[in-house]
Amino acid sequence: MSYLEKLFGLKGKVAIVTGGGRGIGQVVAMGLAGAGAEIAIISRTGADETVRLIEKEGGKAYSLLADVTKEDEVDTALKTVVSRSGSIDIVFNNAGICIHKDTLEASIAEWREVLDINLTGEYIVARAVGRIMIERGIKGSIINMASMSGSIVNVPQWQASYNASKAGVIHMTRSLAVEWSRYGIRVNSLSPGYIGTPMSVDTPQELKDAWMPLIPAHRMGDPKELVGAVIYLAAESSSYTNGSDLIVDGAYVCQ
Repeated sequence: MSYLEKLFGLKGKVAIVTGGGRGIGQVVAMGLAGAGAEIAIISRTGADETVRLIEKEGGKAYSLLADVTKEDEVDTALKTVVSRSGSIDIVFNNAGICIHKDTLEASIAEWREVLDINLTGEYIVARAVGRIMIERGIKGSIINMASMSGSIVNVPQWQASYNASKAGVIHMTRSLAVEWSRYGIRVNSLSPGYIGTPMSVDTPQELKDAWMPLIPAHRMGDPKELVGAVIYLAAESSSYTNGSDLIVDGAYVCQ
């Protein structure tokens, strides 16, 4: 095994990706598989296409149905992963939603839905995985999906619930990193900027037109441009990186 393979290779590791049926989750799942990990995708609607794409490239993957906001479903899915794959070494805690609405127009039900999936859902998954890692003595890596929206306020769209949820993810990540460091578990977050995904197809063109002048790179990112960051946080290369929020945003937050 080469020096770089030792640093960035994931051969023999088992990685869970939540919300891996499309978009960023799908691309990252494929990237982790390409680095050698066996992939277990957990989603509400299934991820058969992602599994096929990974297997087509010679990787190993399977899909499990679970709602990340329901503890019993998450626990059942994780037990299946341990039984089937023998371990849980990496988690890309990715499932999430966004509702663009002015605060005075958004309902409390919508606020709770966003916080429940984006923050509480990630907490439920992280806690359940952390418990397994601690019980089995696994020195694993948990990567929570945050956003640059946890550090800045997006314009011209209004999305207070999303911004609050992602700020919560960043500080939850720091809290878990400090709490679980004694077990050898690393917890970091990834904060993308505007990324072109199938979900962005539904974004009004006037919003995209407003974003471009605000991004120093003058373009949206490609999901593939997040893969290297996730592999770094998952692999031995980041063994001393803990409690960090890695921003990949084309320098948006620098302004």
